[in-house]
Amino acid sequence: MAQHQIEDPKIAFAYLRPSCVLLTKEPTAANVEALSGHLRSVSDGALQQLQDYILFPLRFVLKTPGSKREGLVQAVMEAVTYVLENTCVQSWDSLRDLFSELCLCLCSPKDPGKPATTSEELKLAVLRCLDTLMHSAYGDIVFKLYEPSMLPGLGAAVSLLLALAEHEKARGVQTASLKCLLSLFQQCDCEEEHIKLGRDERFMLGRTLATFLPGISRALSLVISGDLRQGHAVTVKAMRVWYKAVGLVMADEQLQKADNGVAAGDLGRVGELVVKRTPSWCKTTSQRLGLVLQKIISCTSAHPHWRVRLELVSLSHFLLSQCRQSVGECVGPLLEALVGAVNDEEPEVKHRCNAALDEVAQMGQTNDRQDFTDIISENLHSLASSLPRLMRTSDDQRKLFVLNVFLGYLKILGPKVDAVLTSAVHLERISKALMQVMELDVTDVKIIEERTLTSSTDLRPDLHQIPSQRKYFLYFTDDKIFSALRTICRMLGYYGNLYLLVDRFMELYKESSVYRKQAALVLNEVIVGAAGIGVETDTSRIDSSGTNQSRTNQEDLKSSVMSVIEEYISLSNWHLPTASEALEGKLESTTSLVSSSPERNCLQLLPASKSPTLHQLNSNIWQICIQLEGIGGFALALGTDFRLLLMTTLYPVLEKNGDESLLVSQAAFNAMCDLCKACDYSSPKELVIKNSDYLLNDVSLNLARPSIHPHAAQVLAVMFTHSDASLLPLVADVVQDVLTALDLSYDQRAPQFCSVLHSLMKALVRWFPATIGRQKTSSKETQNKECVNLRQFLLDYKKQKELAEGIGVEEEDPNDLEVPPPTSDEDTDGPAEKKELPLHIQIVKDVMERCIHMLSDSNLRIRLKVLDILELCVCVLCEREDELLPMVHRCWPALLHRLTNDDPLAVPRAFKVLCVLGESCGDFLRKRVSKEVLPRLTSSLMKQAEVSARSGPVYTHTLAYKLQLAVLQGLGPLCVKLDLMEADLDRVIDACLPYLSCRQPIRLQEACLSVFRSLMELDSDLCWFSLNELCCPVPYEPPHPRLLPVTLTGSDKPRNQFTDNVLTLLQESDAPQEEDAT
Repeated sequence: MAQHQIEDPKIAFAYLRPSCVLLTKEPTAANVEALSGHLRSVSDGALQQLQDYILFPLRFVLKTPGSKREGLVQAVMEAVTYVLENTCVQSWDSLRDLFSELCLCLCSPKDPGKPATTSEELKLAVLRCLDTLMHSAYGDIVFKLYEPSMLPGLGAAVSLLLALAEHEKARGVQTASLKCLLSLFQQCDCEEEHIKLGRDERFMLGRTLATFLPGISRALSLVISGDLRQGHAVTVKAMRVWYKAVGLVMADEQLQKADNGVAAGDLGRVGELVVKRTPSWCKTTSQRLGLVLQKIISCTSAHPHWRVRLELVSLSHFLLSQCRQSVGECVGPLLEALVGAVNDEEPEVKHRCNAALDEVAQMGQTNDRQDFTDIISENLHSLASSLPRLMRTSDDQRKLFVLNVFLGYLKILGPKVDAVLTSAVHLERISKALMQVMELDVTDVKIIEERTLTSSTDLRPDLHQIPSQRKYFLYFTDDKIFSALRTICRMLGYYGNLYLLVDRFMELYKESSVYRKQAALVLNEVIVGAAGIGVETDTSRIDSSGTNQSRTNQEDLKSSVMSVIEEYISLSNWHLPTASEALEGKLESTTSLVSSSPERNCLQLLPASKSPTLHQLNSNIWQICIQLEGIGGFALALGTDFRLLLMTTLYPVLEKNGDESLLVSQAAFNAMCDLCKACDYSSPKELVIKNSDYLLNDVSLNLARPSIHPHAAQVLAVMFTHSDASLLPLVADVVQDVLTALDLSYDQRAPQFCSVLHSLMKALVRWFPATIGRQKTSSKETQNKECVNLRQFLLDYKKQKELAEGIGVEEEDPNDLEVPPPTSDEDTDGPAEKKELPLHIQIVKDVMERCIHMLSDSNLRIRLKVLDILELCVCVLCEREDELLPMVHRCWPALLHRLTNDDPLAVPRAFKVLCVLGESCGDFLRKRVSKEVLPRLTSSLMKQAEVSARSGPVYTHTLAYKLQLAVLQGLGPLCVKLDLMEADLDRVIDACLPYLSCRQPIRLQEACLSVFRSLMELDSDLCWFSLNELCCPVPYEPPHPRLLPVTLTGSDKPRNQFTDNVLTLLQESDAPQEEDAT
């Protein structure tokens, strides 16, 4: 805009006249632009007085017959827009003519009922000009547009604008046309000043727009339900136009006034267009609007953009505020749409919805008609009735919206939920709907397959819960839906009568196994909600007293919790089978295989023919898990008051923590963590130790009654897992009870007691860590520095030889050996008494005694578990050779049988035990291993080497391969610990050489290389010679001509399958020699 504008109208007229005259004579785009430039030099006041003069040449260009260039029309539109923006249209004739001319620019010359096929830029220019015209109309002249005589012209304009909004692809044109409709309806929401509508003016608008309401509803519903690619702005604007138009036509205040307009006979044919808003018309229109509204809500309630959902809230609020009585059929859907946004993830939508609900609820209470609460109750009943069908047939977004509506109704009702639930019909509908909707899918085979192969809780001594297994439901997959259902249950518990709800869902729990898991899920959440956990109570729409809306006191809560827990841990609901007999039998032949591969946590065990049994087992597992989750939730709900219930709940929870099902075990551990949080224990270890007195009392009593309480051993095993050495004095008597019970009922209960003993040994290893490795290292260093006492060495050698041959083990004569001089620690004055062993050493010896007998058990699963226990026993006794060596001598025959003549699954485990024994008592075992073990192991390795060299990749999944790998991985360290020499090393080397072939599986080659690296520590020359006999990479020339050349067997051999691995080992063996030489 020019800095100095012309204020005087006369000067402005003289300044603009040449441009206007030229434009009239030569209607070109350049002349229009020249006039536009001159207009910016004239003030608004002068423009106002010269408005008609300036607009004449511009309108003249539009009226000129013939086709015009789009650039010219666009320039004219921009010029007219500038004039209208800065002036007011004070003449009805000018307004009417301009309005008609602008509409003609939008429509097609050949078909005036359709938009012209012009450019997007031209359409935008015309629409902007039309919008500006509606804003510039002065005073009351604009309302002449809505008189009955203008219905044809106004209808044509509305049709054009709706057609542009519906069919135009450009978003800008769609948005601009919708904005024009808002301006045309005097509902524009821009920042400019607008004419304030009085009651009569609103009535006139409503009467006029009633004629166009069907077309407006049809077209805008299509726009709103259009492709998401049109953008949220178009959808938002279309929604706003629709509900603003409906609000004008169906406003309650207008329909109360008699519609006495101009008589239809005075208008001629135009009178046929006038709509009489009679009660029958209102009822029919309300029904039709209800259908449109349903379509709009279904398209926008779950729209991905939050502004569309926000506009839906505004739509519902506006219509409920303005037209509640006249659109009675729409009140239900409008409330549903409004309530569905109560839990919207966008804070602004949620806040606007809460405010709208507060206002609508207040209006409902002050209304003399049906109470607002009754409407909500009826809607809740209707929704509960249709909820199962909706959950089966709708997509996840629609399901989530429906549940949010359900939750919104509960939030609106607040404390009046209690009154609603006292209606037997409502309670029946809601409870059965929840049972059907929350039905679990228990067909997943992994549920029963996942077993507790190792104690996962060993790695979690602190208070870190294991992520719970995701639940799968029949009728939905989205976790948000399950979260909404949980919130609904908590809201019922928070506002409802807890006794009533617990009684109802406990009735369903007992009624049928079909409902049991769902009823437990609901009960868990209802009780947690009754405690106020996870319940939003920031607003109170119905009860504005401001008091606490949860009327459940702590005593009522405790009473309900006790009754539910009593039902949960009853014999029929707690001790459910979680594994079939077929599964147990197959575990015997697969436990070792799976344990050697920690990344696997499931076993493919059950055949397809067991599907009914599998379904029931899965159902049992999920039922126990849900009940355990409930106990944890109840503890959090009661807080420290739950301490009084620990005596009845902790034992069953520990029982399930030792369950073989991984899901049950993890759920029980999470329940333990919840108990710790609720009762102020820092960790599960503290929980167990602080309550160990009555736990051990129950264990001791139940061990004596195995037929009634078969799971006492599991509880004891879990206590060992979650405790420290301070528990040992308390548990010593119970351990003896276990050993006694094992002796008395060996055939029936050996697997359970073996699990307990295994947990005990793992705990002892953890509580009393061994230092044998460090002691041996330091003793070797001391032997190198100190002089050897030859006499003492010979005495020790004689003793070790006799022990190795079994002499003096059973009964030892102290006179046969010379007593060494007493040390300073011994009491020389007193009699020679055997020191009392520490408690944990005595327990280990007692356990090892049983292991010696059970090593020959016919049950493979027991033999495998006993081997594991034996390994742990050796780890604890390794620092006390006087106690360990006699025990090793006694168990050697059975262990040898396991090593040489047992199931392929047991041999690797037995060999592992042998390796551990080699670390602790190598000298004692050297002769036995050399004579009885090495020949058979090396012979087996040599035979199997031919098979593995010829086999394909499938061979790595066989038991034979796993046995080879286990032996090769442990053989090298075993030879070093036993200090084998000469013939034994030759035997080992001969057995391992075939595994240096590149045809062997990679892991077998790597294990063989590790054997040779270990053997190099014992006799590097022998290894060097054996490798060169197989493949000699370089010829060895004599250092003097008179010396005969030495030719090794491998010198004449070409490159072969052994070359790469042999070269690797020879390079590694030469490296230390080169370092020593330097």
